[in-house]
Amino acid sequence: IEYIVENIKKHFKITKNKPNFLDGLNILDIGCGGGLISEPMARLGANVTGIDASKKNISIAQIHSKKSGLKINYLTASPESLNYKEKFDIILNLEIVEHVDNVNLYIKSCSHLLKKNGLMFTATLNRSFISYVKAIIGAEYILRWLPVGTHDWNKFIKPEELENLLSKEKFSTIDIKGLKFNPFLKKWKRSNDLSVNYIIASFKN
Repeated sequence: IEYIVENIKKHFKITKNKPNFLDGLNILDIGCGGGLISEPMARLGANVTGIDASKKNISIAQIHSKKSGLKINYLTASPESLNYKEKFDIILNLEIVEHVDNVNLYIKSCSHLLKKNGLMFTATLNRSFISYVKAIIGAEYILRWLPVGTHDWNKFIKPEELENLLSKEKFSTIDIKGLKFNPFLKKWKRSNDLSVNYIIASFKN
């Protein structure tokens, strides 16, 4: 969230530090799940639409946002099927790309939903030996953080491949950072190591 907020402020030249400084910005959170990212973005003042292919996830997100007193537009949809008249200022693609069958179509759909000069964050997993060891063997089989079969290593995408796909849809990369998890502190931190998790901030030309 800190990384996302910093880049939003920089890109949209936001200088105000009031609690709802994202006021007026329309955000689409793709694969929103239970609203883990949608809710903090809404608390910062953004108009948030969260979409997920799972009806169960959307139901959970709707219940939680109601309890939290937040107005978030949750829809059971994919970016390819989303029929939305208004385009978004910001799109969040967090840990979604590695589950998509047709990444080209997915990014094309995202581009269609984003305003010109809009900002998109894409967080995913690198297709490397170490990502296989950590994200699949470690997280799924040893630590059991995720159900076995959650990830298909062949769908992981190298940063240069993702940048190339984004470039084809008229996106320019602003920044790319690795994300590392400290299991002892249970915290994530930014890194220049892109070997496992990484995030790309890009804007639409």
